[in-house]
Amino acid sequence: MSRYFDEAAPKAILRDYPIGETFSSGIAQASRDEICALQERRFLALMGRAWGNPFYRRRWQAAGMEAGDIRHLDDLPKVPSFSKFDLMESVEAYPPFGDFIGPGDWTGGERVIMHTTSGTTGAPQPIFYGPRDREIQNALLARAYLLQGMRPDDVVHSVYGFGMVNGGHYIRETILHYTDALLLPAGTGLETRSEQQVELMRRFGATVIVGFADYILKLAEVARAAGLEPGRDVKIRMISGHLGEDGGAAISAAWGGAETYDWYGVGDTGIIAAEGPDRSGLYIWEDAHLLEILDPDTGAPLADGERGNICDTVLFKDSVYPVIRFDTKDVSTVLPGQGGLGFGLRRLAGFQGRSDNMVKLRGINVYPTGVAVILREMPELGGEYICRVDKLEGRDVMTVVCETEDANAGLHDRVVALLRQRLGVGVEVELTGPGGTAEASQLNQRQKPIRLLDQRK
Repeated sequence: MSRYFDEAAPKAILRDYPIGETFSSGIAQASRDEICALQERRFLALMGRAWGNPFYRRRWQAAGMEAGDIRHLDDLPKVPSFSKFDLMESVEAYPPFGDFIGPGDWTGGERVIMHTTSGTTGAPQPIFYGPRDREIQNALLARAYLLQGMRPDDVVHSVYGFGMVNGGHYIRETILHYTDALLLPAGTGLETRSEQQVELMRRFGATVIVGFADYILKLAEVARAAGLEPGRDVKIRMISGHLGEDGGAAISAAWGGAETYDWYGVGDTGIIAAEGPDRSGLYIWEDAHLLEILDPDTGAPLADGERGNICDTVLFKDSVYPVIRFDTKDVSTVLPGQGGLGFGLRRLAGFQGRSDNMVKLRGINVYPTGVAVILREMPELGGEYICRVDKLEGRDVMTVVCETEDANAGLHDRVVALLRQRLGVGVEVELTGPGGTAEASQLNQRQKPIRLLDQRK
């Protein structure tokens, strides 16, 4: 029998990283001083452990750091940040896994769990977990689901992908190990056809959908095409996932008024922050994460209220592959003040784009992922799109290709005007029929569709 759960010690995890009512009445009510003291203890222990990892030791010594230089939480900015680029560079230099997994004795004989990223922004990156940190991230996601209202009698339809990516496995483990809900692990449209997914939801009485916004919206369209009315024939009451900048308004409308909740995390870190029933931002799980916002150009920490790159230190990930000052390149803002639930935890605005997937047009920063919320203002558009960037006569030109059932000159001109007004810069627009962008965006094959085709290279 596998020693996985012996090494994970789930009972100790729920004591140290509580979920449900124990979370809401415990760490969520702690003062800022209490939270910072807990973070400092866990951070210093993590730093002591990480000096044994060759990836960090190599980078930190090159930056002139020595063991013992970091003595307080305030010293965090002295530690060099790193990004996926550095991890992939490590993989190339130390194939096949890179030196961030450490030498053979780094794991101490522990079980190792491996997944990869989706490869949305490049080659898939290997990701590693030990049993304890894997189960902690599972418990922290359950913390979000329970805070958002998931119940033991819910039937949860998951559209997160399986294969090498973490997503579908992560959600399955979370719901199986830390909730009593029933899971329908449908996966992406490649794994279970969209029409079949809708029928599964209807037949088995799905009440909750979890996944990425783009595909959840597509499923509502597929349901209507099959003669099923979301909210009446498929009675979804709650949707939790990655909702984009409109806060889930479009998804709620598409699914008959279902309650929608956002959360944020990446494969390397697990869940970092989640929206609560007050809908006043995403509460950062600060007992588990040290979150900073960095200037994309200088790497300097920014104050609350300023937009920049999310940089995360995972306080519980001290086996196999620590994560210390990981610059995700995802853009967001820490919200000033306190949220509506009265928690002492800081709050994140949610995903606001990627700094490494940004296009600068005539001095204006344009985030292709942010175009979605603009296009949803026009009901004539189907919501699906892709941005294409070309270099024409020495300047960068972005074309937004939008799906619609009624392509005409008047609609084209209105889309051009809307995008110019909202983006602050002019872009080209092409209208195509339903499904016209699916091959390029890979909507049916990927958890996260491709939204930018950069043809300048």
